Amino acid sequence: MRTATYFFIFLNLSLALFEEPAVYPLPFLATSVLEVLCLLVFLGRLTHFAKVTLHNVFWKDTKNICIMVAILLSLTDLAIYGVLRLYDVRSIRWSRIVRPIFLINFAESRQIRRAFRSIRNTLPEITYVFLLFMFSLLMFSLMALKLFGERNLQTAEGLPYFRNYLETVFDLYVLVTTANSPDVMMPAFDFSSWYVLFFIAFIIVNTYIFMSLFLAVVYNNYKKHLKVLPGGACD
Repeated sequence: MRTATYFFIFLNLSLALFEEPAVYPLPFLATSVLEVLCLLVFLGRLTHFAKVTLHNVFWKDTKNICIMVAILLSLTDLAIYGVLRLYDVRSIRWSRIVRPIFLINFAESRQIRRAFRSIRNTLPEITYVFLLFMFSLLMFSLMALKLFGERNLQTAEGLPYFRNYLETVFDLYVLVTTANSPDVMMPAFDFSSWYVLFFIAFIIVNTYIFMSLFLAVVYNNYKKHLKVLPGGACD
């Protein structure tokens, strides 16, 4: 039963790769039949669990309620989407976001729920570090706007360079990941090599200090909550 449940959960999540929009889309009938099959298996597994569980215990368990609601929402969305397709009306499969609920809430997913709860308990405690990082990013973006915005610089594509504050924030945020390094620095460096000092300071503060601090806080708090939660606390 556990292996079958995991298989159909994996199949249900994998449908997003073949449903529109997708690189290799399958016909709507094929994906809808597979989804209905998965939902029927989930409903059967839930019914089987209800048969071997006390009535009061079953209905007091929020995991079972979440699974039933997710099945109902998925079937409703699938029916509405199918009807709209018959009338050539474009719509969105909004119920895809509820599919991870099946992965988390089945009885077989105890360790996944434990990890999920540890992540949820960790989030409030890393908020302060995240706010400090965002404050640093916003301040550096403001400095970049003042330094480069009035120089009439352009990127290699001929676009304005650091003249819009929100675009500056986004470019520097990407620079934290080093994904656009050193391309984002080159227009300023070509104008004056001294401007490289700004980017060096930015990378040291945000990439090497804040990202390391952020990772350490996340790891320590996650490990603490993982130790605090007993094995049966997530059931």
